[in-house]
Amino acid sequence: MGTECRVLSTEYSLIPALPLPFSPSPPYPAVMRAEVIAIGDELTTGQRLDTNTQWLSQRLTELGVQVAFHTTITDELDDNVAAFRAAVNRVDIVVATGGLGPTADDLTRDAIAAAIGTKLVRDEASLAHIENLFASRGREMPERNQVQADFPDGSTPIHNPNGTAPGIEMQIARAEGSTCMLFALPGVPAEMHEMWQASVAARIRELQPEPRVTRHRSIKCFGVGESQLEAMLPDLIRRDREPRVGITASDATITLRITATGRYEQACQAAMEPTVATIYELLGTLVYGEEEDELQHTVLRLLEQQGLTLAVADWATEGLVSQWLQETGGDSGVLKSGVTISDRQQLTELTADMEDHSAETAIVMAEMVRTTTSANIGLAIAALPPDVNTSSAHVCAALAMPEGMHKLRFPCAAHPAIIKSRTAKQALNALRLVLLKTPVET
Repeated sequence: MGTECRVLSTEYSLIPALPLPFSPSPPYPAVMRAEVIAIGDELTTGQRLDTNTQWLSQRLTELGVQVAFHTTITDELDDNVAAFRAAVNRVDIVVATGGLGPTADDLTRDAIAAAIGTKLVRDEASLAHIENLFASRGREMPERNQVQADFPDGSTPIHNPNGTAPGIEMQIARAEGSTCMLFALPGVPAEMHEMWQASVAARIRELQPEPRVTRHRSIKCFGVGESQLEAMLPDLIRRDREPRVGITASDATITLRITATGRYEQACQAAMEPTVATIYELLGTLVYGEEEDELQHTVLRLLEQQGLTLAVADWATEGLVSQWLQETGGDSGVLKSGVTISDRQQLTELTADMEDHSAETAIVMAEMVRTTTSANIGLAIAALPPDVNTSSAHVCAALAMPEGMHKLRFPCAAHPAIIKSRTAKQALNALRLVLLKTPVET
């Protein structure tokens, strides 16, 4: 480190810095907890999506670190100081992103120094690197960029090969004797990713008493509500269980997330297998896939395996079923046709005396789309009922199959924003169950 520095107020002084290099042995715990701090007015105002926190959390989790907190803060010094003080006192690893630029609102360096009660000092090697970057690009370096070579006393620069913002690495001691490791990285994703892979990931591995990795497995379900499904899995959702099972619902699809931590990936996968087997045993055909699977993926696979083609006539969902199938397997040849019905004029006189939302209309639509396209299966969804808010409201659908007609009814009870997508999923799920030779509730 050089001797030139800017001295900050020490009114926030709580935590002394430790010299580096350091020993990675305890007081770091076996299971380390982390906090990710994202800095910038553009994040707190919602003008920009904070993808850095997501990326960093994924990388930390892969290393077997439990991410306990996400903090997003403005470009205000007091807010930054408070956030860093809180973070270093409650977790083992802090990873911050943003605020390392040369402008007046880039305050990460100042905030860290103030939070631990130290000063900023100029690192001449970092300054030379920044100057060389400007020179190599044929530009004169503004004087303001010199601040990017200032670091909290006791910290170590993290090399940024392609940017002017070096990162910061610092071990911080807490009063009770434990320590926190802090990493500050630029907010530019490409630079942050490069520096993480080249330096930070390895440093975090060194901190751990033994190798640790965390792996996930997602199981997708459809057909019951979230609380009902949880009741079918006694004891699996318990928070202190290992491996842990989490449950989330989105657009009527339920995802079970199994998480295991161990020394190696193979150990994690092996630890999850008994839980996966239990889920499949207890839920049966409520499970339709894993990871990135959606219902349309499963339906297309089943149709391909059985050598069947499908045609769809869709009124209630405004073509969502056909759209999803086309986007997923448009080149497979399984989907013979997708017709979106928007009014009665698109149907023949056969439905003249029928209500748009009736079972009879769905049956006529299914048979028409099947025969006119020469598909093996015709799937039709009639119109939504006039009032979807009553407890008895339902959508009628039909499957025209070589062996006969399946009449279907789906309840409408759902948030208005997801009625159409939920209905599309109900139709696809009914087709999935028929293809599996499983009884379908109507």
